[in-house]
Amino acid sequence: MYAIRVETQSRLSRHFLLSVWLSSVEWVYIWKLCLLLTYCPDILFSQTSKNQIKVDLVDENFTELKGEIAGPPDTPYEGGRYQLEIKIPETYPFNPPKVRFITKIWHPNISSVTGAICLDILKDQWAAAMTLRTVLLSLQALLAAAEPDDPQDAVVANQYKQNPEMFKQTARLWSHVYAGAPVSSPDYTRKIDKLCAMGFDKNAVIVALSSKSWDVETATELLLSN
Repeated sequence: MYAIRVETQSRLSRHFLLSVWLSSVEWVYIWKLCLLLTYCPDILFSQTSKNQIKVDLVDENFTELKGEIAGPPDTPYEGGRYQLEIKIPETYPFNPPKVRFITKIWHPNISSVTGAICLDILKDQWAAAMTLRTVLLSLQALLAAAEPDDPQDAVVANQYKQNPEMFKQTARLWSHVYAGAPVSSPDYTRKIDKLCAMGFDKNAVIVALSSKSWDVETATELLLSN
């Protein structure tokens, strides 16, 4: 009888240890997956490779997510991957998520400084039936079709309207530097290298040249004044 009791206890111990091992290795993933399914099941069960969008948890706090979208084809953003900060309010889905670009981007409706976005569905045009997939696809569409008359970044919007070709080259350079898109204009790259050789910060140089129509002299004056 004693031997049977010991064997039974041994089996229970092995079962308990297996459960603990599973908890440490797999349950965190399962927990994150359940939370992610709650907030964006349509993304997880859709052809994410087709639309090139995805969402993941930052940590176990399910109110903070990280999104990613691919730059649309035939745009200056093609080939780039853009990271997004997504914060889910307690009133979701009756109020929109708070979204901003983490990856720097040159676009009339997105702040080149903070990543703030001007998009109607993230404001007064939000509806409870909308999802995070709706948001990410709308942001992809925004990259393909800017609204310069309702800008978030006035400097970018002005360049977009006054000099479309310069805007495209500038946006492509930002996509290359910050989002991993293919190589951009060699001429712009040389101007960046020239000012960086003078000791200026590369990010500051890119902002100055972009906002000053790639004129090295006026960009230098701006850098010296800051």
